[in-house]
Amino acid sequence: MNAPRSTWSTLRRGLALSPELRTGLAGTLALAVVSMVGRAAVPVAIQQGIDRGIRAPGGPDIGVVSTVVGFTAAVLVVTTLCGYLMMRRLFTVSETALANVRVRTFRHVHDLSMLHQQSERRGSLVSRVTSDVDQITQFLQWGGVILLVSTGQVVVTSIVMAVYSWQLTLVVFLAFLPAVAVIRGFQRRLAGAYGIVRQRMGAMLAAISESVVGAAVIRAYGVSGRTAAKLDETIDAQRRAQSRAMTLSVTSFSTGELASGLALGAVVVVGVLLGVDGTLTVGQLTAFLFLVALFVQPVQIATEVLNEAQNAIAGWRRVLDVLDLEPDVADPAKEGVDLPPGPLGIRFAAVSYAYPGGPTVLSDVDIEIAPKSRVAVVGETGSGKTTFAKLLTRLMDPSTGEVLLSDTPLDRVRFESLRSRVVMVPQDGFLFDATVADNVRFGRPGLGSDGLALAFAELGLADWVEGLPMGLATPVGERGEALSVGERQLVALARAYVADPDLLVLDEATSAVDPATEVRLQRTLDAVTRGRTTVAIAHRLSTAQAADEVIVVDKGRIVQRGPHATLVQERDSVYARLYASWLEQTR
Repeated sequence: MNAPRSTWSTLRRGLALSPELRTGLAGTLALAVVSMVGRAAVPVAIQQGIDRGIRAPGGPDIGVVSTVVGFTAAVLVVTTLCGYLMMRRLFTVSETALANVRVRTFRHVHDLSMLHQQSERRGSLVSRVTSDVDQITQFLQWGGVILLVSTGQVVVTSIVMAVYSWQLTLVVFLAFLPAVAVIRGFQRRLAGAYGIVRQRMGAMLAAISESVVGAAVIRAYGVSGRTAAKLDETIDAQRRAQSRAMTLSVTSFSTGELASGLALGAVVVVGVLLGVDGTLTVGQLTAFLFLVALFVQPVQIATEVLNEAQNAIAGWRRVLDVLDLEPDVADPAKEGVDLPPGPLGIRFAAVSYAYPGGPTVLSDVDIEIAPKSRVAVVGETGSGKTTFAKLLTRLMDPSTGEVLLSDTPLDRVRFESLRSRVVMVPQDGFLFDATVADNVRFGRPGLGSDGLALAFAELGLADWVEGLPMGLATPVGERGEALSVGERQLVALARAYVADPDLLVLDEATSAVDPATEVRLQRTLDAVTRGRTTVAIAHRLSTAQAADEVIVVDKGRIVQRGPHATLVQERDSVYARLYASWLEQTR
């Protein structure tokens, strides 16, 4: 496991990934400087108004007082305007920058291999793109602005205080030194505490997502109580982590409050003594007290902001952990090549595959599949059929050996070319929360209504579409749950059909379809697969019967190959046993 990133390395890396944050930075800083200088000028004006106006040698000078009041009002207007413009610029820039981070993180999650995605719960990955980036945004838009202004205000105020009285300035600094040491210690502890908070938040979102998606199974098995208890446990774990972090945060803030009180009390005592000695005037002491308030306020606020910063930095770490993951199935992009035109041939050259930390699931596969041939891959559950399909479509790369399409190594093919020429219909037939028509158009954007109707007619599904409540405009619901499992598979097959691939991979795509629909689909698939290379991962051996050739996989190895009629005659073979078992189930 990699060591946790330090705070500064996290900030540097985060800012490097968000160059938009530097947009117009000089102008924003200029506005901040004007705003801060304006605030420090007000106590100076008050001092002049007291010493040269109210306590003038000949009595109160109304002219001086009026001038000071007018000047102070003008300074406040300019300061407020500059503060508004500064915050508006920072808000706009931070929103743009973090939106790009969100997009970059989302796209990177999609670039990660299936193994990477399966190694972390979906809800936790979603939290990286949502709540973690939200925490960063909140800090940059509020905490970041306040921290910037507060730091500058402390610097400017310290300079003005030193001009008035270096003795009182030293008193203020001495009052805050112990607090600074204590707060620094709390910051280190807060970094770890908020890291746990972000982890617990991801776990909580994952548990909630899982319980919502699996609601039907939870009800069917009557495990609502157990699921609720598990959910309560994750929510309570997040609450405890948040409470611990907030306790540390409040303690840190209270330390700043105590230091502020000590500083004000000490300044009053020492300031009065200096005034008695004639070192300070009443106006200077009054102005200094205002300056101490200007110094104390940002110090207190900065303490709280630094606590929030630890939460944001914890979010940055989690986002960077995703962005720094190198996809093990990478797009060669500009360095890659396109697949040659025409039907695609397939070759597995000494291919083996083992999941990380697991046994080998495919061993030394050497096989060629001719272009335009229709092949069924069969075998018992866990034999390696689906792994074969994932390697063929480059959802994973082999541990050893090479997969080639028309003599082109698959790892050299640009994703854009690969995904436009090779289409896989997975077993679950996932659908998006849209209409039937919209889901089919994912395979061919821009396809018109007439084209959609024609596609369903060619598939022999026109009568099925007419039977839907709203035809092609029927909403399928989230994950397609408004349709039956078989109906979702029909839409998924139609989507693959309109994509018109040169290589079609069906991963048990008809396993969830009822026998009557399967017969209709099988007739249609004969036309659909004609003229293109088709590999069907077959659960039902009726698919194997219709194929040109059958490849039998057993325990990760190819043990038989040939037409169905030939293989079924081989007594005591793996295929013969599979076929006999299938016949027994269909009786």
